[in-house]
Amino acid sequence: MSTQDLVRSEPALAALASTATAAILEESFKRDDHYFRALLEALPVAIYVTDTDGRIIFYNRACIDFSGRVPVIGSDYWCVSWRLLWPDGTPLPHNQCPMAIALKEDRPVRGTEAIAERADGTRVPFMPFPTPLHDSSGRLIGAVNMLVDITERKKAKQAVREMNEMLEQRIEARTKQMTEAYERLRQSERRFRLLVNGVIDYAIFMLDDKGYVTNWNPGAARIKGYRAEEIVGQHFSIFYTQEDRAAGVPERVLKTARRDGRYEAESWRVRKGGERFWANVVIDAVRDDKGAIIGFAKITRDATERRKAERALIESERIARGIIDTALDAFVQWDQDGTVREWNPQAEAMFGWSRQEAVGRPMAELLIPPDQRGAHAAEIARFIAGGQGAFIGRRLQMEAMRRDGTHLTVELAATALKRGDGGGFVFNGFIRDLTDKIVAEATLHQAHKMEAVGQLTGGIAHDFNNLLAAIIPSLEIAKLRLDGHPAVKYIESAMRAAERGASLTRQLLSFARKQELAVELVDVNQRVVAIGEMLPRTLGPMARIETKLAADAGETLTDPNQLELAILNLAINGRDAMQAGGTLTITTALLDAETARARWQLENRDYVMIAVADTGTGMSEDVRIRVFEPFFTTKGVGKGSGLGLSMVYGFVRQSGGDIAIESEVGRGTTVRLFLPKA
Repeated sequence: MSTQDLVRSEPALAALASTATAAILEESFKRDDHYFRALLEALPVAIYVTDTDGRIIFYNRACIDFSGRVPVIGSDYWCVSWRLLWPDGTPLPHNQCPMAIALKEDRPVRGTEAIAERADGTRVPFMPFPTPLHDSSGRLIGAVNMLVDITERKKAKQAVREMNEMLEQRIEARTKQMTEAYERLRQSERRFRLLVNGVIDYAIFMLDDKGYVTNWNPGAARIKGYRAEEIVGQHFSIFYTQEDRAAGVPERVLKTARRDGRYEAESWRVRKGGERFWANVVIDAVRDDKGAIIGFAKITRDATERRKAERALIESERIARGIIDTALDAFVQWDQDGTVREWNPQAEAMFGWSRQEAVGRPMAELLIPPDQRGAHAAEIARFIAGGQGAFIGRRLQMEAMRRDGTHLTVELAATALKRGDGGGFVFNGFIRDLTDKIVAEATLHQAHKMEAVGQLTGGIAHDFNNLLAAIIPSLEIAKLRLDGHPAVKYIESAMRAAERGASLTRQLLSFARKQELAVELVDVNQRVVAIGEMLPRTLGPMARIETKLAADAGETLTDPNQLELAILNLAINGRDAMQAGGTLTITTALLDAETARARWQLENRDYVMIAVADTGTGMSEDVRIRVFEPFFTTKGVGKGSGLGLSMVYGFVRQSGGDIAIESEVGRGTTVRLFLPKA
């Protein structure tokens, strides 16, 4: 028969007058007291009990861990022996201490948050739950206080929910014949039972040495769904999943608790309705005075929401990592000391350093040119010293450096993020290689410039042609009427000059794309072969001529005479660049639309390509970007009009194609004509 049954049985109590019966009862209370003391010692929260004067009469092990000091039994209010603060850091007066208020006003105090300062100076935010204790007649006999460390809840915004104590009055009237020792044991049992039953956020219950449930608190009923009368006497394996029971997990759990004294783990458990929840479980072995295991104290906490939050965080990090790793731009993250923390695959491809090599190294050493590192460090230092807000973005164009030492122009979009742990700033940088963009912009600028020059040139040539249309016939008439006159030779000289002007006008109109083309279907390879036969006589012996003709080069719609003239112009320019001799190579090829678009930024169509390459002196970049301008030439005075390449440019553009030139000083020049495939 349990102690509770004895207490509730008036006839039985009356029959316990004999000394032998009282001894048996006292032994029962000792055993129950041992159970409840072991149970409270196993609780992970600090709990202590005082009498009505605030003197400590009990505390558990968690109190020592919580406060950093050993309380003295019989000492005054605990809050007097250490420093308590309000959450804002101001001292908490003794008369406003929650425990003092609970005893003074005889009421539970809830919802008060405070900070305890340990002996070593460290501070612990906590939530106290002081509750008055009464005897069966309603007389105040003391109070119990539970101190819940809320440090982790403040940092992670998850942890312990509000603790509610449900105090019950279950001890019936005691007989006056009980000895003082019996009364002390009875009061101890009652207080411990009230403490256990008052905890509703933890399932706290006892198992016998075989694993059968012997008692059940309200927290266990709330978490697991069973009422006490439904579960007491059942084996604790009922809380395990079917697969865990089949694998013998409950047996191994008790075996571990017997061997080590404690078992602690997290895993799935099952509620009454079959619903699974993620549980944090602690099982402590309970031993008698001789060290023999007489049962187990079991504490279970529902950790489902915390696990969901952790898994959501992991998933969020996985998604963020996926976004960073698949970003089209290079991503680099560095801290305020300049050390790289993140480095994505695009950064590996752009700068040549692997992630393993980059993380942990100074960012400036990896991608900032040496002459700019001082300015970079100074800018970061100014930002940190200025104390700007949490999110500040900047976008700038700058020079960066690859692993091999080559430079590239990039756009850096940098954002400063203030770390929540007080560790200063981290900087997130998305880096885009602007090389292709700069080339495209330069090409577009050149095209616009050539278009403007073409319009101006065409207008001038047209007006000049109108003047020549009046001058040449007038000179011809004057020559006829003055036949035999000495002035005829001057008229003929003027006519030759006018004819040269007309030729110049035709060249300018060709550049301006206003010359009429006699378009027909042209087999490119046949034209190259035909002009190749006359080039040796035109170029002379110093130039060796090679042709590389693609069998599938195909046909294009253009003016064949203008095409031959364009190739001849390019060949003559190549010869002039090879004064010491060299090789002139004419190549044909068919470009599919994808290659034309990706490699040469042409319109999305197939092209026939004709390339004329020499091994001459080449040209600088400044010269290369101007070679198509009318009258621009690097030849000496009287050695070139500067209109040859201008005519080629105008002819190709008028044929619906495009032209590209590559050159390097000392390595020669290659000019490619792209004509739409017929």
